[in-house]
Amino acid sequence: MKSFLTKSFLWVYILSILVPVGWVVMSSLKTGADIFGNPWAPSAVPQFKNYAEAWSEAQIGTYFWNSVLVSGVTLAVLLPISAMAAYVFAKVPFPGRRAVYTVVLGGMMFPNFLVIVPLFLLMRDLHMLDTLWGLIVIFVAFSLSFSIFVLTGFFESVPDELAEAGVLDGASEAGIFWRIMLPVVRPGLLVVGILNLIGLWNEYSLSLVLIQSPENRTLPIGLANLTMVQHYQSNWGALFAAVTMTMLPMVAVYLLFRRRLESAMLAGALKG
Repeated sequence: MKSFLTKSFLWVYILSILVPVGWVVMSSLKTGADIFGNPWAPSAVPQFKNYAEAWSEAQIGTYFWNSVLVSGVTLAVLLPISAMAAYVFAKVPFPGRRAVYTVVLGGMMFPNFLVIVPLFLLMRDLHMLDTLWGLIVIFVAFSLSFSIFVLTGFFESVPDELAEAGVLDGASEAGIFWRIMLPVVRPGLLVVGILNLIGLWNEYSLSLVLIQSPENRTLPIGLANLTMVQHYQSNWGALFAAVTMTMLPMVAVYLLFRRRLESAMLAGALKG
């Protein structure tokens, strides 16, 4: 009985995710009249033009590439910095290490909305407001605490004997990190990279405050603006097409790395 209830709950949970996603994808191929007239039936003639209209006329293409640029550059900067910091906290003893580590982890305690106003003033004074590179700097700063926290656990699980063997072979501290330690914690980098990528792709509040020009908007901001516009234009098919183009990249990333992500998180749990 317990097993039946567990499986039933899991199936209900799965359907609660798949049904809305499938309905959005189906609606993206329908006209506005079909969406309201027969919302649960697929379109007899798929309206692929909805994607073209969303990509070009609604500027989703611009927002999409802005999000790709911001997320990609942020990860390229974030992962090496957080890995080096985590390695130092995990393997290099120095006075006050635990105190500094605690201060770094304190960054995870503050919600974004608490610092939005001073952050806006700071970015304005530094002439970084309404720029993609300014947004990248902020994203890196806000993601560091979580990334260091996760990677520190992975580095702590690596035996010290590996570093000692590298020293005996004449490797420098940098060589030990880049050639020995970093490849070992590659599963941790994958976990941190994917979790941060999902968060960066969907980040809304900081982008809303720090980005003002339409050409610099990221996907969440562009999608919210498109939603308001479609209330007047009633081009609901294009709106659902935009939603589909927003969520499918993250679904594809998860499906592509699903097994490696699950094995990495399981390995981290067992080591912990």
